Amino acid sequence: MPDFTKRLSDTAAMLEAYLKQVLAAEARRGTPNRLLNAMEHALLSGGKRLRPLLVIETARLFGFASAESLHAAAAIECIHCYSLVHDDLPAMDNDKMRRGQPTVWKAYDEWTAILAGDALQALAFEMLARPTCHPDPAVRGELVTVIAEAAGASGMVGGQALDLEAGKLRAGAEPDITHIALLQTMKTGRLICAACEAGAILTKASAKERAALVRYGENLGFAFQISDDLLDAEGKAAIVGKATRKDSAAGKATLVSLVGVKRARDHLDRVVDDAILALAPFGERGDVLAEVARFMGRREH
Repeated sequence: MPDFTKRLSDTAAMLEAYLKQVLAAEARRGTPNRLLNAMEHALLSGGKRLRPLLVIETARLFGFASAESLHAAAAIECIHCYSLVHDDLPAMDNDKMRRGQPTVWKAYDEWTAILAGDALQALAFEMLARPTCHPDPAVRGELVTVIAEAAGASGMVGGQALDLEAGKLRAGAEPDITHIALLQTMKTGRLICAACEAGAILTKASAKERAALVRYGENLGFAFQISDDLLDAEGKAAIVGKATRKDSAAGKATLVSLVGVKRARDHLDRVVDDAILALAPFGERGDVLAEVARFMGRREH
């Protein structure tokens, strides 16, 4: 069986080498040094590189080599990193540490962080639109559409809005499991799902195969957010790489706050199982993706 941890580390190394090339090209195009340094801080300060791995591994199911899906994988990572830069701002989550290092706004300042996030989002769609991403313009257009929807107002951005409104919800209607599932699906799940769907789009997989990867991605995204909430509730900041116990202090609506740690873990186990079940049509080819789901059930950082 393929070694999941090796695939993850190989993906991270390949991605970071490519991102360094991208940033060097941005420097040659005249990007201001302070802005470029903040973008580099956001992109190259570590991280699991899970979303790029999902793009690469779902494309690998259909015979694509890593290099053929790298451009789309890097674009999704740029969107993810931009979202972290903005989420960490004082006006949002007010986080000072990320991946064991100062957040971008803390290392630089707020206006630089805002502009760095803006630049990373624009860079992502530039990479998706280039012929180097895929020779077929129809494929590139579909990638742009799916990823933009996942990242926008009905996806990641909308989920962050719901998350920040949690205090207002407490003052009125109490959040329930349906609300929390929607929030977490939008904030985290849709971009993870788009990363899985991207592999099917790049390879022009069948509608049935693409639907299976969407089901896998939906469950994986929910598993990621539940595990993230559990890490906040139980994790150690030195291992997690950022402040913990913040959700309870802020009174945020999470599955853990609603049903408790044990039931949240039970729910996590179920969605991990459902993610793995969705991979059944791919047989042994889906082993690495199944290991990704299992990893979600035992995350420590």
